[in-house]
Amino acid sequence: VQLQASGGGLVQPGNSLALSCAASGVTSDSYTIGWFRQVSGKGREGVACMDADGRTYYTDSVKGRFTISRDNGENMATLKMNSLKPEDTGVYTCAVGAACVLSIVVNIEGRGQGTQVTVSS
Repeated sequence: VQLQASGGGLVQPGNSLALSCAASGVTSDSYTIGWFRQVSGKGREGVACMDADGRTYYTDSVKGRFTISRDNGENMATLKMNSLKPEDTGVYTCAVGAACVLSIVVNIEGRGQGTQVTVSS
């Protein structure tokens, strides 16, 4: 499984950004996909996860602001981020795996290169 994340950039606090993840080599019609973010000097955090049944899970800091979605036909996933805050800054990576454990995708089968999101005025 190969993935490619895109859509990052520099935005002002309060604005929105949508990240895309293109997946190839996925053999199932439905799959678990999630987004991580890596903040400089901190560990990797599971931000959002959607399981094979379409259930979604979010880390507390993004609930109500971020939305994960998936287009199985196109093997694409999107992370729509609204009301962005400076603490949302980081490198965002998408991954396909076996299941969600809360907002974290586990038993990862493939992970893409990250895309940088910077929230700053």
